Amino acid sequence: MSVHIPARVTPEERADLLAREKAYSQDLQRSGKWPHLWRIAGQYANLSVFDVTDNDELNQILFGLPLFPYLQVEVIPLATHPSDIRLG
Repeated sequence: MSVHIPARVTPEERADLLAREKAYSQDLQRSGKWPHLWRIAGQYANLSVFDVTDNDELNQILFGLPLFPYLQVEVIPLATHPSDIRLG
């Protein structure tokens, strides 16, 4: 996810938006739906792993992000690998 907040957003609106985004994302992390969240070094972007039951749930989560109107999102579905030793 890459974040592109336009310059027309006031500092107050930006602060409110970021506070709501942080609260929403941390609630999802605590619930286990968002188990991994990494910043991409040098960018206002992140790499995230979601643990959801289906595409509809992921879509609902993404559209619920307060920053969603300002995000460029690429979704790559993942599957377990049969050689993963943790599945053993």
